[in-house]
Order: sequence, then structure tokens, then C-alpha cells
Amino acid sequence: MRRTVVAFSFLVLSLAAAPVALAGDGYAVSADQIYGHKAGMALTFDVIKPEAASNGIGLINVVSGGWRSDYFDLDTAMLESRTSGGRLTTLIDKGYTIFVVRHGSSPYFKVPDAVADMRRAVRFIRHHAKEFGIDPDKIGVYGASAGGHLSLMLGLASDAGDASAKDEVDRESDRVAAVVAYYPPVDLRSIVGKNERYPALDFDPAKAESISPIVFVTKDDAPVLLIHGDVDTTVPISNSETMLAALKEAGVPADFITMPGAGHGFKGEQAQQAASALAAWFDKHLAGK
Repeated sequence: MRRTVVAFSFLVLSLAAAPVALAGDGYAVSADQIYGHKAGMALTFDVIKPEAASNGIGLINVVSGGWRSDYFDLDTAMLESRTSGGRLTTLIDKGYTIFVVRHGSSPYFKVPDAVADMRRAVRFIRHHAKEFGIDPDKIGVYGASAGGHLSLMLGLASDAGDASAKDEVDRESDRVAAVVAYYPPVDLRSIVGKNERYPALDFDPAKAESISPIVFVTKDDAPVLLIHGDVDTTVPISNSETMLAALKEAGVPADFITMPGAGHGFKGEQAQQAASALAAWFDKHLAGK
């Protein structure tokens, strides 16, 4: 396996040099890029770049389950993806640059914190688009479950940035150009409160509407693909059905794939089918294929 070390020029300007991971088999990884700070800690993402021709499009992979954003070894994940036909290698093989983004994690931080962190990540990536070799107007996002919820928030409830902000990153838009959400919760208003399984939901209910993507659907939203299992008991399929109806009514380009017999997660052929559909969605709406 060939191994390549990747460093981006903007790292020279960073407050701290990020460690760089080694990878190969058609890709290179630059790990632990710092996109912000909170509570004395760094917020980070990893960058996976194709070693062959890049298509100049960046995709944000939201690492979140139950609004918990765990670290995972990318070399292992890429090997598993190569073996199973998973999302990461499917997208890398097509020339996409992947940003694996982690947000402030439950139980220490709540859902509103995760939304704010993901907005910051988009602004940071857009601000440094040239260094990453991507088009700032062609950034997509995808995630599963809580990651799907956060992806929808970026696609439906974005803003243009604060032109008067002292931090140049905060002047950037957090808008994305296409979204794929696997089995996402779309309306948090009825589920916010003390929750032992999902402590990220324990916050002021008055904030729930502001982080419920179903509230923000308008005709100028990014195109959305929803993929959901029809026996999901963790996040019922009605979430995606409701979201699809709202998107269609508003005239937003949207599609919905039902995975028969699937629960909260896809395996085997269904995982490959979902990965292929995800890639095709970004091909259509970002790469113009």
C-alpha cells in the first residue's frame, strides 16, 4: 500500500500544527485540522483527498450518533469501506474531497451546541476552500441519524454569515449545496427534555424549534435525498416522510429511498445501495452528471 503525507499551506497560519495521518490506496489523509475552539478544547475535522484527479467538490461527513461525535481511525474505516463498498471509498473514487467533521459531543454539549459547531465547520471549510482545492460554492453534506439531522439543518437553515464579524471565518456563509440524510429526526420539539439515552436532548425546550429542520423548509433550500428503513423504531420512517412532503410542497428538489425491512442502520447490499444513491445524488446536484 502506498503511503502519502499531505499538508495544506494554510496550516502554517494555524494556532497549532495538526498531526498528519498516513494513508494510501488512492487517497491521502490530513488529520485533526482545527476549525474552532470551545470550552478550552479544539474542534477538529480530518480531510480525505483523492490521489487521482479531484473533481473540486467537497463533502462534509457529519460524525454524529445521538449527537455524540466519537473519534474513529480513518485508515481502518477506509479499509472497511473499500471491502464493503461503503460511502467513503465510493466518494473518493469519484474524486470528491471528504471532510470528516466532529462537533462538541454529548453528554457534555447539547444539540444546539452541535448545530453551532457544524455551522462553524462549513464557514471554515469555505474560507479555506482554495487551500483544500475545492469550489466554495460546491460543498455538500451527509450524515446518519443525528448526523442526518445536522445535515438537514445546514441544508435548510443556513445564513450568509456576519459581514461585520471580527473573525473572518464568521463572515462566511454556512450554506451547503446538496444534502443526503440517512434516517434523520426532523422535529425535536416533542422530544426535548431529560433523556438518559440521549442526554444531548436535555436543554431548554424553548430552543427546540430553532434546531428542528422541518420548521425551516423554503423553496431556496439545497436539494435533499432522504434514505430510511421502514422498520426503524429509533427514528420512525414518518420523520423522512414528513420531511419529503414539506420539501415537495415548497418546490425543493428532493427524493426518498425506503429500505424494506431495515431498522436504524443499513447492512450488506442495502448499505451499498445507500452509498451508491448518496454518490449519485452528489454527482447530479454538485458535479452535474
